[in-house]
Amino acid sequence: MDRPLRVGLNLAYLVRRSGGAGTYARELIPELLRAGAQITAFASRELDPEDRRAPWGAEVDWVQLPVTVTHGPAWNSLRSMRAQWLITPGIAARRRLDVVHGLANVAPLLAPRVATVVTLLDLIWLRHPGTMTARETFGMKMSAIPSARTADRVIAISESARDDMVRTLGLDSGRIDVTPLGVRVNPRASPTPEPELRRVLDLGDRPVVLCVSQKRTHKNLAVLVRAMTGLDAVLVLPGSPTPYEAELRRLAERLGVAERVRFPQWLEEAELEGLYRLAACFALPSFEEGFGLPALEAMARGVPVCCSDASSLPEVVGDAGQLFDPHDVDSVRRAIARLLVDRALAVRLGALGAERAAGFTWRRTADATLAVYRRAIEDRRLLSYDRRGAR
Repeated sequence: MDRPLRVGLNLAYLVRRSGGAGTYARELIPELLRAGAQITAFASRELDPEDRRAPWGAEVDWVQLPVTVTHGPAWNSLRSMRAQWLITPGIAARRRLDVVHGLANVAPLLAPRVATVVTLLDLIWLRHPGTMTARETFGMKMSAIPSARTADRVIAISESARDDMVRTLGLDSGRIDVTPLGVRVNPRASPTPEPELRRVLDLGDRPVVLCVSQKRTHKNLAVLVRAMTGLDAVLVLPGSPTPYEAELRRLAERLGVAERVRFPQWLEEAELEGLYRLAACFALPSFEEGFGLPALEAMARGVPVCCSDASSLPEVVGDAGQLFDPHDVDSVRRAIARLLVDRALAVRLGALGAERAAGFTWRRTADATLAVYRRAIEDRRLLSYDRRGAR
């Protein structure tokens, strides 16, 4: 194909606080544009105006779907799926797009005139129902699984996630492409100075163990709270409060470590960057991660990392971090203690982590994604040829 690829992106999920899936879109799009792709983006009425005003926003042809995704009547999810499954492929066909890519689990089920790709971010919601409400979990089962079964190509963001799709959903591994995510550290604000941050967050003078993560049960943050019983440090768990945070607070009280666990909610970017800078180590004890972006973001900042030896995390961390058994509090405690005590090791792992993280670029992700688009287009072409031949 000599002309630029005409790509449709299903961004119905993209709202102000979209988490890692939002980062995926906001970092991937400018790199796809750099590579010459022409992008039509299908968004909901809740698209953050900042996305339209982003440096890359003016280069995107935005199509607003007549739906909301975070609120609405009881049948709102059905209306949203109708837009993503039925309206989007019709518009894509009229605009003569080459491929439609659902970046967060949902792609058109029927798109006769355009190839389809879906990124299935993970299957955590199948094994850990507490990560979503029952209604949300049901919605994922009704949308993500059919999307993955019918798309021309499926993107997994780690080898572990790919293997899980094959094992759990029975997908053909030949239809799945692995495109690891990237990381970019470009803070827009100078880090808050350590003395000020210690005073504001009441950290005292102890070393800080940092975990930047959603407060969900599969993140296994309770094991970090339990590990504090044998550590002379302060555990900092920033992020929006959830019912799981309430459990963590009760656990800290029961274990007598509440005075050494902090739960700051909303942090300014400067404060978060300050936390990364002053942290003695970063710990991520998740039972399962689709990719493990929090660990990579810490590594990119030169923070020594210790994390689970489970799921995709060993792929990301490699030999640049301390791995532990997330089910064994003693294993977690030993890994953290080693980084707190052996500062030469911590410095070495911080340097190794930064070096390893440098290889995970969004340009690399975009180039791999474009290759998937071309495979999907070719797969669709061959399927169409076979059907004509069969007739």
